[in-house]
Amino acid sequence: MRNKFIEDFEQIQMRDRNVPAFKAGDTLKVGIHIKEGDKSRVQYFEGVCIAIRGQGSGRTFVIRKIGANGVGVERILPIYSESIESIKILRLGRVHRAKLYYLRNRSGKAARIKEIRKK
Repeated sequence: MRNKFIEDFEQIQMRDRNVPAFKAGDTLKVGIHIKEGDKSRVQYFEGVCIAIRGQGSGRTFVIRKIGANGVGVERILPIYSESIESIKILRLGRVHRAKLYYLRNRSGKAARIKEIRKK
């Protein structure tokens, strides 16, 4: 049972955010505000969502991509963070699990996820 005051505060935090409905297995493109000195820019991080956890304004997701030299890069991001400018769904994945941590041990074609085709 959660405190009513905390729930009200979380509703205020989440009210203005426009977050698409995504799940594990979807390929996302996330725009993140980066502040360097007095300059600010948006850096995009594109990868597969491998986990979603939490509830309310504390909800987070893990996104994974393969970086330079085949090294896997993961970021854990709060969904309702002020530093996230946009979340765009590029592909809908067809998976049978809520957490896709097994993708960490796979590479190449073994790490592919089937796509849901829209009719």
